[in-house]
Amino acid sequence: MDLVAPVVVEPLRRRRCSECHRGPLDRMIVEFNAPVCLDCADLGHLVFLRRGDTALTRRAREASTLWAVVVRHNRRRTRYERQGLLVEEAALAEAERACLEDAEARAARRARDAVRRAAVDAGITAALLAEILRLFPSCPADRATEIAVHASAKGSGRVGRTAAGRSLDRGAVTAAVRASVRHVDTPYDSLLMQGVPRHQARTRVAPAIEAVLRTWRQDGGTTSGRERG
Repeated sequence: MDLVAPVVVEPLRRRRCSECHRGPLDRMIVEFNAPVCLDCADLGHLVFLRRGDTALTRRAREASTLWAVVVRHNRRRTRYERQGLLVEEAALAEAERACLEDAEARAARRARDAVRRAAVDAGITAALLAEILRLFPSCPADRATEIAVHASAKGSGRVGRTAAGRSLDRGAVTAAVRASVRHVDTPYDSLLMQGVPRHQARTRVAPAIEAVLRTWRQDGGTTSGRERG
C-alpha cells in the first residue's frame, strides 16, 4: 500500500488557523482551502528536520510512524520547494544514533565516491582538450586547457557536460571554442555593456571570431580540411 504523507506549508504571509484562530502560523496544512495549525491537524507533536542530510532524513522517515513533508513557495521559480520533514522526536533520536554509529564508514564511502567522480570529471576534460587541439592545432595549449576546463565544469550545463559535448560532437566542441573567442578575443562583452542587443553584438564580432578560428585551425602554416564552423 502506497503511503501518502501530509504536506505542511511554511506560509509567506501571515495566516491564522481556521479552527483555533491562533497565529501567525509558522507552518500549517491546508484543508478545504483554509489554513489549519499543526496542533489542530494532529501534527503538533512532530519535530522539524531540515533537508540536507540524506542518511539522517531517510532513517528518521523510516523510523517515524507519522511524518510530513514541509514545503515553501518560491515566488521567483513559481513552485513549491521542499524544506525538510516533520518526524516523531523518538524517530529522529534513533536516526541520529544510527548516523553517529556509522559516520566513519559513510565518510569513507563519500571520499571514495568523490575520488571516482573526480576521475570521471578529469577524463571528460582531458578528452575535450584533446579534441579541441585536434580541431584547432594552433590554439595555444594553455588557452585550449582553459576552454576545456570551463566547458566541462561539473554542474555548469555547458557544452562539455551535454550529451553532444561528452560524445565530442564536432559542432559542440567548436561551439565551446567559439564562445571563448567571443568573450576573450573580441569586444563582445563591452558591446553588451554599452546596451547593444545581443544578436547585433554577435553579428558585429562574427568576422573577428572567424579570423581567430581560421588561425587556430592552421597546422604548420596550412589550413586543415577539418570542420570550419
